Amino acid sequence: MDSINKLIFENHISLIDAISRDDKIMDALNQSVDMIVSCFQNGQKVLIAGNGGSAADAEHIAAELSGKFKLNRKALYAEALHVNSAALTAISNDYSFEKVFTRMIEAKAQKEDVIIFFSTSGKSANIIDAMKYATSINCNTISFSGEDNSQMLPYSHLNFCIPSSETARIQECYMLICHIICERVEKTLFSNQ
Repeated sequence: MDSINKLIFENHISLIDAISRDDKIMDALNQSVDMIVSCFQNGQKVLIAGNGGSAADAEHIAAELSGKFKLNRKALYAEALHVNSAALTAISNDYSFEKVFTRMIEAKAQKEDVIIFFSTSGKSANIIDAMKYATSINCNTISFSGEDNSQMLPYSHLNFCIPSSETARIQECYMLICHIICERVEKTLFSNQ
C-alpha cells in the first residue's frame, strides 16, 4: 500500500513540476491575474462554471474571492453558477442540461465580466455551449481543462491546459493555480489596507 501512496504523490509532484516550468501556463497565470484585477477594478464580476468535482472547485474559488483568501478586505463579486438548484433543475427540465450555464450567463453576465470555465475532459457540452455564448456577449473567458482542450480553445481568452488525462491530478492542479490567482488578485487589490 505504501508503494501505491508513494506513486500517487510522485505523479502529483511530477505534474506540478511540469506545469511550473510551462511558459504558456505561467503566461496565462499572469494574464489571468491582470484580467481579474481589472474586472474588479471596473466594478465587474467573476462567474464560474463546472460540473461535478469542477462545480465544487467553482464554489471553492467563488468563496475565496467573495469571502477572503488571506486578507480581511472588501468582498468581491464572485459566484459559482450552479448554486441555485431551482434554476439548475428548471433550466434542465424546460430547455436541456446543455443550456444550464448559458441561461444563467444570459441572466447574470455583462460585457467584460470574467467567466471561468472548468471541464476536466474539455468536452462538457454545457460548458462549451456557455463558452460560445459568453464570448458572443464579450465576456472575458478563462478555461481550465485536461490535455484534450480543443473544443474549449476557440472560446478561451486564456486557457490552462493541464498535461494529464487523470482527473484527480488535473483537478489538483486547478486548485493550486486558482489559489495562486486568488492570492495575487487579493494582494494587488488590497495590499495597501
